[in-house]
Amino acid sequence: MKTFKILIFLLGASGASGQVAIGKSSVTSPSVSMEFGDANKGIILPWVTSTGAVTGAVNGTIAYDLSDHKVKVKYASGWKDLSVDTTGTTVDPVTGIDGISMQDPFTEQPGAKVTVGDPGPDPGILVLEATNKAMILPKVSSPHLNIINPAPGMMVYDTTAKQLAVFNGKMWSFWKP
Repeated sequence: MKTFKILIFLLGASGASGQVAIGKSSVTSPSVSMEFGDANKGIILPWVTSTGAVTGAVNGTIAYDLSDHKVKVKYASGWKDLSVDTTGTTVDPVTGIDGISMQDPFTEQPGAKVTVGDPGPDPGILVLEATNKAMILPKVSSPHLNIINPAPGMMVYDTTAKQLAVFNGKMWSFWKP
């Protein structure tokens, strides 16, 4: 809970500069809105009941879909699956393993939002508003080997293979440009 409060404070304080460094003292470039330190950790995407039920999602929105246990990104034509797993069910983040819930017991706040940059109308939990800055994902060497207990919906940049890696609760999927 303490870590959550610190994160909220840091994200809230970021409105002044429009840049946030998490797990490090500063960002590496003026073109960065958010950057993470080097550790065997990733970001966990928001869990939604179904991406089809998400209203107002803008292009580029990324979420973990609980209905089919997949990481998805929103495009103009619809939601694209980034998990590419057709082998079956993943670990359910609601019921967890052996019925132990992986979600916290707190009530969801549907209007909760943190904005980095000038606040705009786009919905989301964490919205990076800059038009000239990008987020740098957490960097992990071979995440499938080095992240011991990844959570469903985790995303990192694999520094060994130089590609995006997403975890759907069962397996890692890798994306290269």
